[in-house]
Amino acid sequence: MPDGGDGPPVVVKLGGARAVDPAGAVGDVAHLVANGRSVVVVHGGSTAVDDLLERLGIESEYVETPSGVTGRFTDAETMEAFTMAMAGQVNTDLVTAMKNAGVDAVGLSGVDGGILTGPRKSAVRVVEDGTKKIKRGDHSGTPKEVNDGLLSTLLADGYTPVVSPPMFGMESESEGTPVNTDADRAAAAVAGALGAELVVLTDVSGVYADPDDPDTLIESVTTDAEYDALTDAAEGFMTRKVMAATEALESGASAVTVADANVRDPIVAALDGAGTRIERSAVVAGADGATDEVSADAEVDG
Repeated sequence: MPDGGDGPPVVVKLGGARAVDPAGAVGDVAHLVANGRSVVVVHGGSTAVDDLLERLGIESEYVETPSGVTGRFTDAETMEAFTMAMAGQVNTDLVTAMKNAGVDAVGLSGVDGGILTGPRKSAVRVVEDGTKKIKRGDHSGTPKEVNDGLLSTLLADGYTPVVSPPMFGMESESEGTPVNTDADRAAAAVAGALGAELVVLTDVSGVYADPDDPDTLIESVTTDAEYDALTDAAEGFMTRKVMAATEALESGASAVTVADANVRDPIVAALDGAGTRIERSAVVAGADGATDEVSADAEVDG
């Protein structure tokens, strides 16, 4: 059964945009955990960060990379607000909702226990007015290591980790600092390390071949040709989600589904085939049905 205890762990990325209602996901996590399935939640919180920045009178700044990906530029002042909103308000609210649904949830930032660790990126390549530039003073990073031992210990003891950015950004070999990290890619790193199935919940039903035509939802991606078509179709914010899906599958996740958070039973529906499901065979050569191989890779990559 997809929602039973025999399957791999499920990592749920819960989007933080205003249009994403977490209520259905909270109920589904309670259902899955009650049926013996291990679940880790990784959440965003872009709306909460933007709202706090506005209350503090700080203007949000977004930049575009040469590859076309748009992300938040996080200076020192923004980083303080980011930590307050993500690890403070959003994480606490989500853990409270989980506890009220009967889930023994534990809130953690990516800094706690070094769950999400990687080098700090202090300068980023951006495109401004069609010109490539180096913009310095950024506080961001991409997780390169996941403390999967801590997560596995919590899961084995019956807890449901709820993980939030920031991550632990290494300034040198021995010192680090909290830095912003993309929650989709953080969830991908966790899913890869645990050999889990990743469900990315957002405010649309999945990836569309034509974003303007709801009848063109890409339901299944199993081959490299289908994966090429998927990457060609992804636009805007979906580009980052497909990037995260790729990273998750390359690092050991068994499958990734991008699905709508606002439908009834969104996680269970995604595990049952709703949304856009990307199999590992589409990204990793020779991964067709190789369950044992996937598990072994997860140990190596985690």
